[in-house]
Amino acid sequence: MLKNRKLDFWFWVKVLVVIFMLAFLIYPFCTLITRSFFSAKTEGVTLANYIRFFTKKYYYSALGRSLQVSFFATCTTLIVGVPMAYMMSRYNIWGKKFIHIFIIMSLMSPPFIGAYSWIMLFGRAGLVTRFFADYLGIMLPSIYGKIGIILVFTFKLFPYVYLYTSGAMGSIDSSLEEAAENLGSSKLRRLFTVTIPVIIPSILAGAIMVFMTSLADFGTPMLIGEGYMVLPVLVYNEYMSEIGGNAHLASALSVIVVLCSTTVLLIQKFYVSRKNYVMTAMRPPKEVELRGWQRAAATLPVCLVTFIGILPQIVVLVSSFVKCDFTGFQRGFSLGSYATIFNRLATNIRNTFVFSTIAIVFIVLIGILISYIVVRQKGWFAQVMDLLIMFPFVIPGAVLGISLIVAFNKEPLILTGTAAIMIIAYVVRKLPYTVRSGSAFLQQMDPSVEEASINLGVSPMKTFFKVTARLMAPGVLSGAILSWITCINELSSSVMLYGGKTSTISVAIYTEVVRNSYGTAAALASILTVSTVVSLLIFLKISKGKVSIV
Repeated sequence: MLKNRKLDFWFWVKVLVVIFMLAFLIYPFCTLITRSFFSAKTEGVTLANYIRFFTKKYYYSALGRSLQVSFFATCTTLIVGVPMAYMMSRYNIWGKKFIHIFIIMSLMSPPFIGAYSWIMLFGRAGLVTRFFADYLGIMLPSIYGKIGIILVFTFKLFPYVYLYTSGAMGSIDSSLEEAAENLGSSKLRRLFTVTIPVIIPSILAGAIMVFMTSLADFGTPMLIGEGYMVLPVLVYNEYMSEIGGNAHLASALSVIVVLCSTTVLLIQKFYVSRKNYVMTAMRPPKEVELRGWQRAAATLPVCLVTFIGILPQIVVLVSSFVKCDFTGFQRGFSLGSYATIFNRLATNIRNTFVFSTIAIVFIVLIGILISYIVVRQKGWFAQVMDLLIMFPFVIPGAVLGISLIVAFNKEPLILTGTAAIMIIAYVVRKLPYTVRSGSAFLQQMDPSVEEASINLGVSPMKTFFKVTARLMAPGVLSGAILSWITCINELSSSVMLYGGKTSTISVAIYTEVVRNSYGTAAALASILTVSTVVSLLIFLKISKGKVSIV
């Protein structure tokens, strides 16, 4: 009897989860794929869009540029992130805890704020550019184009590599390194022949996050690219063209982006599966105690990289208080930019927090159920669900936005331009954070607690909500805060989906920067930055290091 009741409850939970995934993830993406095989100029099914892409240099070169930028950004983040992780995990760096928090803060900032800040510093009328030109007579190289995009990606995304690598370095059994050293291996040789090969799966995990994030990024190349066309920007331009967007071609471009992301992810998984190592980590590595100038020499480069990573948020915060008019920034400080945004853009601010709050409610409810299914309900359904829930990581935000527009721009359900479609996009795109953190927390819980409750006559549903859900709360709440941070900072899907009354802070920042209204953009970005910092500190307080940021 108890077994039947348990099956009944989770059967209906699975049905509801499947309906949600079918309606808002699988159906929109399948509709997108279907749309890519049609054309306004040709009747019936056609490959015209794909033929156009692979025969016109304007289109296929954008894919080449996207892959090129993503590849070089991945390489530079490895060059920066791996040494940072090694220094932070092996030496007594001054202010290590604060540095760690600042590195995470640089990762959690809005993705386009980095580009915007570098424009304010090194753009044609940037503060540093004008200082060098007016006082030193030196013309600095342009920040715009490919080099600028790679630079922004490097200092924005290196925390992915740092976090994955430092976590792996802390779990290495020191006996491996001691054995190599006892056999006469130098520290440098030991690092490249023992330490790095053992943690290569974690390094690659960080690298794949960088590659996929940079491949899908829309805001940075749009603001700082200046003609250096990459695929996400091309998708946006094709769909939102002022002379009549081509939804069919935009759909085909979106499918190509997803195929590239999926291919890279599968290659990484295949390589990691062949290079996976298991260790007991009974003796984690000891921190080397440096003193005097040696400690200072080790701390300096770590602090320098961390400062550059957090610099965009500092620049934005300070700039928001600088006097500004239609010609740009002026001497002196004022609250004029904040007065302007609260008078003119109050709707954007309200929309951001209202939409994100509603999305978080659904994310927590759906995430806690899916986490339980993935961890406790073993079988093919749980495996499929785990795979599907991670699919939004592969889909760029702009692609998800287009797929939702294509799917819900006609009867029987028209959602285009409404708040509902924005909230749906946030839930689908940010749900993996909560599911991952909830699953990690649930794996540490003994299932005997739930079994004891059911054996005492409590129904599975009551057991779940009164026992399991309460025990999972810290992990789910930690993931929900991360989902909240990424929701309020979301641009790529919002810029595709917003209407006149549903614009958010991120969209407003983008439009203000395009209009050269840097003061109001800085004030809006400061609101996001402060909200992100407060949310991040709450996350660190709740998780207490038990739930990883990645």
